[in-house]
Amino acid sequence: MAESKVNRRDFVKTAASAGAALTILKNSASVYGTPANGKIQYGLIGAGGRGRDILKWAIDTGKEDKTPAQALAVCDVYAKRTRLAKEAVMKEYGEGSKCDGYMDYRELLERKDLDAVLIATPDHWHAPIALAALDKGKDVYLEKPMTKTVEEAKKIHEKVQETKRVLQVGSQTTSSDQWWKVRKAVQDGLIGKLIMSQGSFHRNSTTGEWNWPIDKAAGPDKSGDDYIDWKMWLGNAPGRPFDADRFFRFRKYWDYSGGIATDLFYHVMAPMQICWGEAQFPYRVTGTGGIYVFKDEREVPDTFTMTADYGKGHSVIISSSMANDTHTPALIRGHEGTIFINPSGQFEARVEQITITPQKVFKKQFEEKHGASELIWKSEPTESHMANFLRCVKTRELPRLDSLTAYKTMVAIAMSVESYRQGRVLYFDEAKQKVVKNPPKA
Repeated sequence: MAESKVNRRDFVKTAASAGAALTILKNSASVYGTPANGKIQYGLIGAGGRGRDILKWAIDTGKEDKTPAQALAVCDVYAKRTRLAKEAVMKEYGEGSKCDGYMDYRELLERKDLDAVLIATPDHWHAPIALAALDKGKDVYLEKPMTKTVEEAKKIHEKVQETKRVLQVGSQTTSSDQWWKVRKAVQDGLIGKLIMSQGSFHRNSTTGEWNWPIDKAAGPDKSGDDYIDWKMWLGNAPGRPFDADRFFRFRKYWDYSGGIATDLFYHVMAPMQICWGEAQFPYRVTGTGGIYVFKDEREVPDTFTMTADYGKGHSVIISSSMANDTHTPALIRGHEGTIFINPSGQFEARVEQITITPQKVFKKQFEEKHGASELIWKSEPTESHMANFLRCVKTRELPRLDSLTAYKTMVAIAMSVESYRQGRVLYFDEAKQKVVKNPPKA
């Protein structure tokens, strides 16, 4: 075995497409008032469990000298969540601090003193709020999935190009070093022609995945802390009478989520796009599975598999079940070799090393070239996904998970959902940038 260290500087020097990751955005910070040397000021939209988690993460990261930032406002359609988020912010900053709370995101976006927003709403609100924020000159940290649909992802990418704002999609694993190591191995030809990528995201939820606790006292007919603005929460989704299960457990329903695919596959597909060296649109996608165990109110499957074929001649297979937590090994297959990323399988987890092994028929050439029967490349510490976002707000660099990579990632995921729901194979016409039912003409 041969161990080696390939650092980020070497990667940037050798990977041609990596230049995009360091491209400085035009229309720099001063155009919209983002402080070039001062403290970044931001707000949170969506203060549920995940929202409060990323708020705490941003606060902690913003206390560091490299990425000075401060939360000034929070927003949620559930009054209790707004209050709790406000209190959390003021507790973090101590006596004399201030944080404003809103129940209408539009009021928060009107503030001229906010440079950025963190968005952690249900999936069906990601695109409307992100687009509005970009129009208001805000940089955006957008929780995964990027959007709910292909069309929404396209609109966001186009809006980022138009406004020259920084947008980071919140699949935090993409800032881990292992993906960039894999990318270099692929680009250096260590496994020959790329053939197949595989990954998984399995859990075993004994009570049924996404069956989070319900605050039974809350609702649209309540007052004070218990008030929920149900009409606002529904947004562009179909109108329905208030349903606490839909509000508190939204990932179970097609109106607001794509289930497993949009919740979890983003943590697999986004890193894969990095690994390949060039983000790509899929050519053909299928989604299969079903509700095999958790036969409650849910509409989305508890077991799901996505397969995607790409025009450059390689495929992706991602499996997932919420009723069995045994993963499949995370790896990238080439004609001449294989890159083992995580033998235990979970794609999201940070790993200490990747292992590159030759196929038997290429073993002799591999050993002659590298002096070993396999290569082990150690992962190195990197800045966190949130630190990367805040730094890019100041420097105007493209963040680790930029809008184009995120858009191409979203296409495959959203197509797998539609394939499952329609019961058919779907295709992506890259020239027209749209999903079609028949193979597009060359």
